[in-house]
Amino acid sequence: MTEKTATPPTVTAVAGPALAKTRAVRRTGRSRRSPAMSVLLHGTLILASLIAIGPIAWVLLSSLKPGYAIQSSELTLFRDTTLANYSYVLTETNFPRWFLNSVIVAAFTMSIGIFLSATTGYAVSRFNFPGRRPLMMVFLVTQMFPVAILIVPIYTIMARLGLINTMPALIIAYLTIAVPFCAWMLKGYFDSIPTSLDEAAALDGCGPFATFWRVVLPLARPAVAVTAFYTFLTAWGEVAYASAFIQTDNKFTLAYGLQQFVPQFNPQWEYLTAAAVLVTIPAGLVFFFAQKHLVSGLTAGGTKG
Repeated sequence: MTEKTATPPTVTAVAGPALAKTRAVRRTGRSRRSPAMSVLLHGTLILASLIAIGPIAWVLLSSLKPGYAIQSSELTLFRDTTLANYSYVLTETNFPRWFLNSVIVAAFTMSIGIFLSATTGYAVSRFNFPGRRPLMMVFLVTQMFPVAILIVPIYTIMARLGLINTMPALIIAYLTIAVPFCAWMLKGYFDSIPTSLDEAAALDGCGPFATFWRVVLPLARPAVAVTAFYTFLTAWGEVAYASAFIQTDNKFTLAYGLQQFVPQFNPQWEYLTAAAVLVTIPAGLVFFFAQKHLVSGLTAGGTKG
């Protein structure tokens, strides 16, 4: 006679009651919410959304109005809608030149900033060398000073180097803002990548830089995307350094050039709002293409696998 062996319970059989209990608790929690509480919750969310979207919608609608309609005391969503403001900004001002300057400055700041931040973060994360901790502390301390304090010494350095009124001056200044913060952020992300991958790559004959470039950096794409987006926005919308280092109209960036539409005695709000809408388009495109990696970068480390 053969002895029957008891078959172990399946995972589904074991987990079934627990899942059913969890679902019952969730349904009970939802059913306990009163209609008044639901209305209050959804009303709060709608109000918060309107507060966030309101200024953006106001700028967009104002960019489609003539000047007298914007300055009128009568509040209307649409009044004498026109695209003349955009036509004036694009054809009668140096906006295209400012746009090109901003693209050049932002592109170089982003590319150089990503390379410096990634290599620095990887070196600090993986290697022990003299001055490792003081280097990261210096990066941290530089973030404690406001821009108003840093403008004077950086301006003095740029003047001695003959870089005043040049785009390299802005690129270097923006890198001083972006690199320390991004190096800290990437260092933390590299710490979460197992060092066993580096050891496996070394056994395959990869040197330190080849390991970084071929193995670690592709795994850090979400963090690199966040870094790229931060460095781009740092260079795209900064005004303080641009106003201090740039002196001629043909070297203005977009953020600094917008001030030309708000003179002291005759503000041109219709042109300012149209230019502001045009300025946000490139930033929106960068966010659109990077949003997949941005979301994964923000949620990285939330689960174990």
